[in-house]
Order: sequence, then C-alpha cells, then structure tokens
Amino acid sequence: MPDKSKKFYKYILNSFPVFLLFILVFTGFDLSIIYYNLNISFNFVYILIFFWVLKKPEIIGFGLIFLSGIINDVILNFPIGLSSISYLILCVMASLLRNRTLIPNLLYDWVFFFLSILIVNSTNYILQTLIFSSDISYESLMSNTIYTSLVYPIFAKIFNKINIYNLREENA
Repeated sequence: MPDKSKKFYKYILNSFPVFLLFILVFTGFDLSIIYYNLNISFNFVYILIFFWVLKKPEIIGFGLIFLSGIINDVILNFPIGLSSISYLILCVMASLLRNRTLIPNLLYDWVFFFLSILIVNSTNYILQTLIFSSDISYESLMSNTIYTSLVYPIFAKIFNKINIYNLREENA
C-alpha cells in the first residue's frame, strides 16, 4: 500500500503545473493589486508557462497549452485563438532559450522572459487592435508587461524549489 500512495504522490507532484495552469485559466485569474491609485497587475499564466516550458517541457505539452488558451478565450470573452497564439509564442521563446543556453541562469532567463513578454503582448495588441478592432489601453498593457517581468524571479525561485523537490522524489 505505501508504494501506491508514493506513486500517487509523485503523480500529483508531476502534475502540479498542469493543475495550476487549468485552475488559473478556468477562473480567469489575473492578480491585480491596487496600491494608492496604482493598479499593479501581472499575468501569472505567462510566468507559469514560460518557466515550465523552459525547465521541464515534458510536464506541460504544447497541446495542453493550446487547449488552455482556447479555454481562456472562452472564459474571458476574447476572440477564439488569441490566447492560444500568445501562449504558443511564449512556448517557442522558452524553447529557443532552453536550446541555446548551456548554463541555466536566472538573470538570463529573466531578461529573455521580458523580451518574450514584449513580443507576446505586442502581437496580442496588434491582433486585437488591427484585426478585431478592440479597444486596449496601451498603458495598462505596458504596466502589465513590466509588473509581470518584475515578479518573474520570485515565482521562478518558488517553481524551481518545487522542481528540485520533484527531482529529488523521482530519484529516491
């Protein structure tokens, strides 16, 4: 019996990013803090996708990320496929960094994450304004980009600890 519970525990640990991704997408979660008339919001899904595709791409597949983007579009009433395109561009950028990096470094990951978010949000802005004629506040998009990139190292450290713990459990 302890062997089955150990396998179940390992399964839950390995599936944590997938569960968290779908919880965030189904709830439409976007962390927003209002501090002295300053709206601080960041996109936690971008951080989650970028980190896990960068560090352990076998956990969250591109198909699941595409599906989560479709679900996100339905929940948040966006044009269908817009979030999927954004998420997949982020996946491509993370894969590019993973294949080009010899020694993992949080600073390089952070800078590349910022560039990736700029590309994703620029693409998102262009698609929404030119093709779908949506009104988007460029200032809120840029502040979201900056805050998301500033928060990345904190969550990267947390996810890295989870990843190390997960590796330790797999090797035990």
